[in-house]
Amino acid sequence: MAEDESSQRADHALVRRVQQGDSTAFDLLVRKYQHRVIALIGRYVHDWSECQDVAQETFLRAYRALDGFRGDAQFYTWLHRIAVNTAKNHLVAAGRRPPTGDIDVADAEQFDSGIRLRDNDTPERELMRQQMEQTVLRAVQALPEELSVAITLREVDGLSYEEIAEKMDCPIGTVRSRIFRAREAIDEELRPLLAADDGTE
Repeated sequence: MAEDESSQRADHALVRRVQQGDSTAFDLLVRKYQHRVIALIGRYVHDWSECQDVAQETFLRAYRALDGFRGDAQFYTWLHRIAVNTAKNHLVAAGRRPPTGDIDVADAEQFDSGIRLRDNDTPERELMRQQMEQTVLRAVQALPEELSVAITLREVDGLSYEEIAEKMDCPIGTVRSRIFRAREAIDEELRPLLAADDGTE
């Protein structure tokens, strides 16, 4: 919980820097959340290149709207809404029907289990990032429903274990077990990619 609060404070500090004219601070926010945003949009837009375009549009809209961000909510909660609306608008513009109701994301992003690439933006790194994002999307979609829902509520929607337990109508211990098993399954899928990445260092 303290880590979550620390992350929120860091986000709000970066937002203030952007609002004061430091556009490089926004790049840091993009780096932090691009995997989550792409995974989230992937629940609506299934074509990979379209998904990338919608993610780019999401961050563009967020940047333009950032002056109106007052810090009442978590930055990612605010960004999450923009991503969902941008994805739905994209589907409508393309003549496709967006999902009804509010978000039913059974997706993931970059997990906090050390799966982070360093910041040297070579073409190989960019390809690796894309491969990781696609692998995570596939891994989450392949999970049993109770695991995919639990990991989504935690990693994408940012709910606490208590909130997830209430939403899924099960004990907190069950929630922790489901999230652990989901992370294990996703890490297993990512391991070959990470091993290949280590071999290039």
